[in-house]
Amino acid sequence: MRPFSYPFLSYQLKKTLQKETSRWLVLGVDLYITLNTYAIAFGILKLMGIGNKQSFYQMMIHQAPTVVFFAFLAFIITSSYKGIVRHTGFKDMFNVLKANVLYTLFIVMFSWLMTSTSADPNYIPGKALILVHFLLNTIALSFLRILYKGMYNYYVMGNRYKRKVMIYGAGDSGVITYQALKNDEKSRVTVFGFMDDKKKKIGKKINGVTVFNPKAVTKDFVEKHNITEIIISIQNLPPKQLTEIVDRLADFPVTLKIVPAVSTWLKGDLTAQQIKTIKIEDLLGRKPIKLDNEEIRKEVEGKVIMVTGAAGSIGSEISRQLMGYPFKQLVLVDQAETPLFELQQSSRKLNCESCDFVMGDVRNTERMEIMINHYRPDIIFHAAAYKHVPLMEENPYEAVMANVKGTKTLADLAVKYNVQKFVMVSTDKAVNPTNVMGATKRLAELYVTQLNKNFATKFIVTRFGNVLGSNGSVIPTFKRQIEEGGPLTVTHPDITRYFMTIPEACQLVLEAGAMGQGGEVFVFDMGKSVKIFDLAKKVIQLSGLKYPDDIEIKITGLRPGEKIYEELLTDDETAIQTHHPKIMIAKVNNSSDDFVQKVISLLEIPNSHSPMETNLSLVMKIKELVPEYTPNNSVYSQTKTP
Repeated sequence: MRPFSYPFLSYQLKKTLQKETSRWLVLGVDLYITLNTYAIAFGILKLMGIGNKQSFYQMMIHQAPTVVFFAFLAFIITSSYKGIVRHTGFKDMFNVLKANVLYTLFIVMFSWLMTSTSADPNYIPGKALILVHFLLNTIALSFLRILYKGMYNYYVMGNRYKRKVMIYGAGDSGVITYQALKNDEKSRVTVFGFMDDKKKKIGKKINGVTVFNPKAVTKDFVEKHNITEIIISIQNLPPKQLTEIVDRLADFPVTLKIVPAVSTWLKGDLTAQQIKTIKIEDLLGRKPIKLDNEEIRKEVEGKVIMVTGAAGSIGSEISRQLMGYPFKQLVLVDQAETPLFELQQSSRKLNCESCDFVMGDVRNTERMEIMINHYRPDIIFHAAAYKHVPLMEENPYEAVMANVKGTKTLADLAVKYNVQKFVMVSTDKAVNPTNVMGATKRLAELYVTQLNKNFATKFIVTRFGNVLGSNGSVIPTFKRQIEEGGPLTVTHPDITRYFMTIPEACQLVLEAGAMGQGGEVFVFDMGKSVKIFDLAKKVIQLSGLKYPDDIEIKITGLRPGEKIYEELLTDDETAIQTHHPKIMIAKVNNSSDDFVQKVISLLEIPNSHSPMETNLSLVMKIKELVPEYTPNNSVYSQTKTP
């Protein structure tokens, strides 16, 4: 008969290891190993002349049943046999240790009882034998589990490795990341090495994997060893340092990923699926702004809250954050059917039983009055607005109707129905506006702050920069352009913007509602402004591509009404610090007493048969009401005030 070949044996071993090992088989093997290590311990002591003088045969006859019984009892109690052997981890090893400690305690108690009753000494294990057996059995059971896991990884998992990764950070988080990748059957990666700048760790090995100096990991090094991913696994890493790491790895042909904060790990354990590609939000260059959630809780507790524009990027996040607070009722208003439906569906996971989703247009005075009269809100968060600069530059009438009339309608009704607070969401484009959208938002700011002087309702304005990831913003646009093969379009090589994440922006709105006493315009200290050209290069890099080899960046020229630099304060405004170091109040100049009537006259300008004629009339009136409005690169640049 022809003997089995090595490949066949390897194949059979692989098939065997792939099968799930029965827990009862594991228990049986553990008992068999325990009995054998007991015999070995007895033999070692016999050779050393220590312990009982009985023969090996007598020992097995008299003490083996006791060993097996107490080992069985200890293994059952600790469930040490229930772990999946091929995925043995620290917890499984600890269970083995617990089982052996418990077994040893049982044997010690049994020996003490037998000795105290003057039983046959052949049935009583000696102290030295108990100790040696404990050590041998713990080592053997642990070693065999590690051996089985190693064989599984070598014969079964070895062939499935397709990508080599390196882990940036050889601390606790890095080791946990390594274990998460090794234990996940779907990760399809092998860890080539760690990277760490601590001299004590460089050159050493963790689980057999070498720790490299980050300076030694060059582009040539990565290409030589076919590294495809670098996972940054350092907890509490400042955004500035993260940006430096990303910039240093910019030219590497690798995908950059990051391990999330420990607080987000499922049940305290990291899984391979939680390791995500680095997002632009991670590279803001400043620490995320955190606000006082307890103050927000006190402000909204037991109250009826209304959010307009609730289905938009900002409005939907405000709504979701509010759902975590003990309000009495939450009324979510928007005129966009599909986005409002999607918000309704997603809110089911948040247990929002006291949420009403209402279709309504803030420009419709009659409809808004019916809603506010019915719900009688205590607080209104007004996020409904048109925001896209180029589109509003072509449609000033719609910008005025949504941003000015819509705000005026709600603000007037807030006064009429004694709403406690009215929080308006504004933009940094309202500061020294150069476009219609910014000018209409500035008008809305001035209108509500004027009302605040004469009525009990507290009108509050929040003003912040661009929001990363909001509908139509720069990041989604860049991502879409990358999917289309490029190029990425930037209007000017020097154009800069302030950026916030959507959660940060919405926390500002909620905090303003809590701390505002009426008449304030809240602004954020958002750190340094970001050059859009540099942002485009980072988006390309984080997409696993290279600039300009894979994707180009095209300069298209400033769009109508667009600024190169944004501002957070007008020329005649100053900032006052609040109790929060990142929140300031813009000290604004009060508008004239007849400002309300002037806004009314703006809204009364007829919509003529000529769209351009209507637009010119509206823009001239806006210039009169907002003297700092200076159209830039626009058809309205030459339009003079009447």
